[in-house]
Amino acid sequence: MLEHLVGKKSNKVLTTVERGAVKKFAEAIGETHPIYTDREYGLKSKYGDNIAPPTFPRTFDYGSIEGLDLPKAGLIHGEQSFEYARPLVIGDTFYCSSLVESYVEKTTKTGNLGFLTLLNIGETESGEVLFKSRIVIILTETVRELMKHGNHSNA
Repeated sequence: MLEHLVGKKSNKVLTTVERGAVKKFAEAIGETHPIYTDREYGLKSKYGDNIAPPTFPRTFDYGSIEGLDLPKAGLIHGEQSFEYARPLVIGDTFYCSSLVESYVEKTTKTGNLGFLTLLNIGETESGEVLFKSRIVIILTETVRELMKHGNHSNA
């Protein structure tokens, strides 16, 4: 169903790690370590400022991949992993983009499922990769049927 999109990339989106967004995210996930929210603590740290929690890149805009039009609801978050060259520091500015890494369909006890793997990347203007995040999205048989017919509102 989505095999033709494998290898396609999104446009790059300029992103900045903002102090307020990091603080709200840390509070929302119950993270209390001062390296994320206490400015004085961050300034005295080896990073010279606060850093973002490891899962913070979930909040970034990775652009859009032409032809990949997933419904807003009905998808299953299969798994996600993060790999860092270094922590993201308040004020870091870089580009985020996404790549369709793979798509496979499998028959299970609950029906036919689609497994879409996206590779999200954060990189500097010079191309230095700061982080990679791999996410697996599971498309149920119902969602796949709705997508085939172009009806995403009920997914």
